[in-house]
Amino acid sequence: MDRVRQGRPGFRRRFGAVIAVGAASALAVTALAAPAQSADAKATDVQADVNVAKNAGFESDLSNWTCAAGSGAAVTSPVHGGTKALKATPSGQGTAECSQVVKVKPNSTYKLSSWVQGSYAYLGARGTGTTDVSTWTPGTSDWQQLSTSFTTGANTTSVTVYTHGWYGQSAYYVDDVNVFGPDGGGGTDPVEIPAVPSGLAAGTTTSTSVDLSWTPVSTATAYTVYRDGTKVASTSGASTTVTGLTPETTYSFQVSASNAAGESAKSTAVSARTGKGGGGDGGTVPKHALTGYWQNFNNGATVQKLRDVSSQYDIIAVSFADATTTPGQITFNLDPAVGYSSTADFKADIAAKHAAGKSVILSVGGEKGTISVNSDASATAFANSAYALMQEYGFDGVDIDLENGLNPTYMTKALRQLSAKAGSKLVLTMAPQTIDMQSTSGGYFQTALNVKDILTVVNMQYYNSGSMLGCDGKVYSQGSVDFLTALACIQLEGGLDPSQVGIGVPASTRGAGSGYVAPSVVNNALDCLTRGTGCGSFKPSKTYPALRGAMTWSTNWDATAGHAWSNAVGPKVHSLP
Repeated sequence: MDRVRQGRPGFRRRFGAVIAVGAASALAVTALAAPAQSADAKATDVQADVNVAKNAGFESDLSNWTCAAGSGAAVTSPVHGGTKALKATPSGQGTAECSQVVKVKPNSTYKLSSWVQGSYAYLGARGTGTTDVSTWTPGTSDWQQLSTSFTTGANTTSVTVYTHGWYGQSAYYVDDVNVFGPDGGGGTDPVEIPAVPSGLAAGTTTSTSVDLSWTPVSTATAYTVYRDGTKVASTSGASTTVTGLTPETTYSFQVSASNAAGESAKSTAVSARTGKGGGGDGGTVPKHALTGYWQNFNNGATVQKLRDVSSQYDIIAVSFADATTTPGQITFNLDPAVGYSSTADFKADIAAKHAAGKSVILSVGGEKGTISVNSDASATAFANSAYALMQEYGFDGVDIDLENGLNPTYMTKALRQLSAKAGSKLVLTMAPQTIDMQSTSGGYFQTALNVKDILTVVNMQYYNSGSMLGCDGKVYSQGSVDFLTALACIQLEGGLDPSQVGIGVPASTRGAGSGYVAPSVVNNALDCLTRGTGCGSFKPSKTYPALRGAMTWSTNWDATAGHAWSNAVGPKVHSLP
């Protein structure tokens, strides 16, 4: 929406890698599925089995370790546990091997494991006196545990454990090496697998999230949360929030504790059911709503005060917030061109709209908007400044209309911080362009799904677009009922609740560069989506009676055309099922 214009590589050992990774996985599963033992046997194992590797977490730099040709070093980031980890970098014909000789007992079984990250990483043991072992991974951007085991020979009292990378590959990282078995008399890092966490309980739930907490385990350095048996989160503390859930669904959760010795068994399961789906109906937003953008500037459209905006509009988006020199921070400057004698007069108009049951929000962005939220600091600055403006002017929330891209990670953080401040009455809308909502992998779509539990409506701009794909994979040209319905279907089937989907169009031919459709076409699209009537060649496989409604750019261009758009589309929206 515009203030000025009228609108708006393969590896030769790949086969071997598959076999090796499969073997490693089988070993890991075997290790976790050990047979039950008597209480006496368990007590004996706890006393006898220790980590016979020294400086297993590289907290004492490379003490007890030898790295070929100076290829290794202790680093403080990334780390899996503690404050340091090993970074080793292959060069030339070297694999950057780092090794340690550990004391072991003959005829004994040891579990060998480590956490790795980065490029190709190998873990192994040689000189076992029986069968030497190794396992590896082709690389990972996150910490991954390698695990295998070996049995020593009748006369074996020491074994070399090692880790290395691969020729010509980038650096790899290692942390929390464990050689778990009987004490060989060489001195140990005495680490035991933590106890199973107790006290797992479900707390606050929303339609897409569940808060979990449990009793801390004193020897644990991390916890793993499982949802219906699948790992979904890792945390260092004794609580977490599991997100991305489906509304009105019952889930089973468990948690395990881990440290350098390994991972405990899973806790007793606890069940929790998510709440009812749908968006956040902040302020006084009705079930079906008409949204209009009000121009805080004069670009040739009818100049209005808020009091002049048609009563058909349920949500009025004041356009636009302004950026400051602080990243993420926004402010609002009332333009003298719109004719208010004072800021107090403007605030009084907002209050009057509230009294009439309307919501007034502040739109952030527009085509020329320069607000950027791409860090924790800027996310906090956005939330704090937006909330301050809500308190100062009486805005009910914000509209996200960033047409030059957004970062879903940090915008999500910003909006959640704002929601925590504003509470359940927050009105949160979005106005992405058609290209932004073609796939759930897009930043805008990701953000909308991330904040689904607090989101009021997404009013996509079905104009200034050109042709786009519909949910049936066919190409549709803007300016038709099929364009509106087939593109809305992507959002409706991509995860948004129907109450969070609205159709955004220009109020007149002068309101956008292209894409204007007559109000009758908008009404046909609304009927098609909610009732299955009035469709063009595309007809959705089902209807969406809860569809939120429609939006236009702008109330000013609508007024310029004699309110023809709001007078025709408003009653249709308000009469939806």
